Amino acid sequence: MATKRRTNQPNKSAVTKAHIKRGDTVYVLTGSSKGKTGVVKKVILETGKAIVEGMNIKKKATKPNPMAGVAGGIIESEAPIALSNLMVFDHTVSKPTRTRKETVKSDDGKERRVRVSVKSGKTIDDE
Repeated sequence: MATKRRTNQPNKSAVTKAHIKRGDTVYVLTGSSKGKTGVVKKVILETGKAIVEGMNIKKKATKPNPMAGVAGGIIESEAPIALSNLMVFDHTVSKPTRTRKETVKSDDGKERRVRVSVKSGKTIDDE
C-alpha cells in the first residue's frame, strides 16, 4: 500500500533571505557556465535559485501553434542556477566577493542596512 504524501511540510530548498538581488552582477562558480559573469534577472526564493542573463542556456523543442502565433522549433532559454553556485562580482577589484551587512547612516539621519564587499570594503547596494 502506498503511503500518503504530506503536503503541509515546508519546502526544504526554500530560502528566506538571499545574498543576491535582481540587477546584481554575479560570477558563476559551477556548472556549464562556470567562470562567466552575468546580470541577475530574477531571484526565486521558493526554490533557492536565480535566473542569470545569458547563463545556463537550455534548449527546448516546441510544436508550432498557429492559433497562439507560436512558431515551432528549438527555443533557447535561461534555466535557474542555485544561489549557492553564485557569488556577487565586485567591479572595484574585478573579482567575485563575499558580502556582509553593515548599518549606515544616511544624510537625513535614518539608518539602513547595506551590503558591503568583503574584498574592497565598498557598498554594493546602490545609494
